[in-house]
Amino acid sequence: MDSLITAAAHALATGDPLGALTRVALRNDAPALALRGIAMAQVGDFDRARTLLRRAARAFGTKEVVARARCVIAEAEVALVSRDLGWPAKTLDAARVTLEAHGDWVNAAHARHLQIRRLLLIGRIDDAERMLTTLDPSPFPPASRTAYELMVAGIALRRLRTKTARAALARAAQAARHARIPALTAEVEHASRVLTVPAARLKTAHHEEETVAAEGEDLTGDQRLAAEPRRGVGRD
Repeated sequence: MDSLITAAAHALATGDPLGALTRVALRNDAPALALRGIAMAQVGDFDRARTLLRRAARAFGTKEVVARARCVIAEAEVALVSRDLGWPAKTLDAARVTLEAHGDWVNAAHARHLQIRRLLLIGRIDDAERMLTTLDPSPFPPASRTAYELMVAGIALRRLRTKTARAALARAAQAARHARIPALTAEVEHASRVLTVPAARLKTAHHEEETVAAEGEDLTGDQRLAAEPRRGVGRD
């Protein structure tokens, strides 16, 4: 991987998509296209991001199956962030299987993470919770670990397990600090505020009690494309 690709990937990992673009904006090789796609997603141009990621997947060629699978995962994440829930889930699962077969456990785990987030967004909470038990977050870098804990908190809130949700948010805050990405820290702070806002007031004959509720999608990390680019934008 050349120095400009390495520098652009580092910029994306630290939440600086414009810095990444300045390094690869004029390049059309496969790794540069993938990095440009992730950068465009981070600045909110999801249509352009999809186009670039698809171009990158084609440019990597049929022999570079791992790099192509990583592009698929990045495109799936763009779809989730932009609420395109019609994106083919089977394509994401096939990419995950490919990565597992080639020993890329970090990105395979991220693919499963995205599958769980999609289940949450379409309201299949039981399926999401079951799949979550199969996901080992230990290999996740700090940004992805933050999103994982936000997902745990989102499920816990839907189950009215506020103690579990608070604990997950505390872990998310710690991971966000390690990631050193301001937007990610702000997202955790927003989620924590949502947890503490009284959303309903229950009344009985003997007492009145405030309860807290939150939309699960506010706590699943879906407003952010994973700040750490999938490692496959280059040829590892």
